[in-house]
Amino acid sequence: MLDTHVVWHQGEVTRSDRNARNAHQSGLFWFTGLSASGKSTIAHAVEKELFDRGIRVYVLDGDNVRHGLNANLGFSAEDRKENMRRIAEVARLMVDAGLVVLAAFISPFREDRSAVRKIFSNDNFAEIYVKCGLEECEKRDPKGQYKKARAGIIKNYTGISAPYEEPESPELIVDTEKLSLEDSVKAIMRFIEGKGFLLT
Repeated sequence: MLDTHVVWHQGEVTRSDRNARNAHQSGLFWFTGLSASGKSTIAHAVEKELFDRGIRVYVLDGDNVRHGLNANLGFSAEDRKENMRRIAEVARLMVDAGLVVLAAFISPFREDRSAVRKIFSNDNFAEIYVKCGLEECEKRDPKGQYKKARAGIIKNYTGISAPYEEPESPELIVDTEKLSLEDSVKAIMRFIEGKGFLLT
């Protein structure tokens, strides 16, 4: 609960000023999907594409954030909710700083993803569902996590012992069982360009 004496301090440099200096708008693209669906790989490939075009961009990755900012959180429903809240608030600050943020998180619950959307009030926000069936994700399993979850070594693992709620109305669906990495990146770049909110 925020104390009433804590007041947001408005600086003299605004987000609009930063966007004008950068020559592009800022915003948040939220990548959601099962582990091994391709979220991080695609987000980093999109980051490189945008960076090469002169866009100030940064990837917030699920594992990386849990190494520091959210190192004290586990994988219970409550901790997942707090994980999402912190990430969304960090992303909000980064967007205010003029960056394009690509957030790659399993984010399994619709309620939590809706909370992120509300923080941004649909302001340059888009949810991208990186779709891939559980069977295919288990075949990929680059970190061996699914195998450990099936063996009961990892508890509360999304898709195995914890649910994943598919997005009902994401702005974009990228099906990585049908699209290559290159084609996935192209689809997202077309989407970004079509929205017209990256380049002023």
